[in-house]
Amino acid sequence: MLATSAHDDERNIMTMGWHTVMDFTPSLIGCVIAGGNHSFGLIRRSKECVINLPTTALTDQVVGVGNTSGAEIEKFEKFEKFEKFKLTPHKAQEVNAPLIAECRASFECRLADGSLISKYNFFIFEVVKAHVAGSPKHPATLHYTGDGGFMVSGKILSRRSQFRPGML
Repeated sequence: MLATSAHDDERNIMTMGWHTVMDFTPSLIGCVIAGGNHSFGLIRRSKECVINLPTTALTDQVVGVGNTSGAEIEKFEKFEKFEKFKLTPHKAQEVNAPLIAECRASFECRLADGSLISKYNFFIFEVVKAHVAGSPKHPATLHYTGDGGFMVSGKILSRRSQFRPGML
């Protein structure tokens, strides 16, 4: 995942290594963002972000974003990660952080619960708007697993005929 953030005249992109779905109604996502990360401060102050789901076509950009400090790039290189990694920012509808046009899906998020940020750097966001590309139907999406490793979404399994709404 790539998280985008914005506050005042700054914006940033970070590679997100850990997140979890916490609830469906409302749609809640929990994630850990390291306190030393430039995005941490932007997200903490703005109380919002966009969580973007990349496909394998963006592998090199995801690695590059993760290996580049937003604070240093703005300070020393006079441009930002969107330009450096040739990613296209798109205006979000509900939050100030931009979407990444090249990503399969983008989830506009607002901070729902910040009580665990100080102790664990754990943010709980509510998805206030979701954007999903119409095709391909089942793209190969990229998921960071830590320590330089990635997982590509795999084979689609359906158990729709056995599914009982409200049970999962």
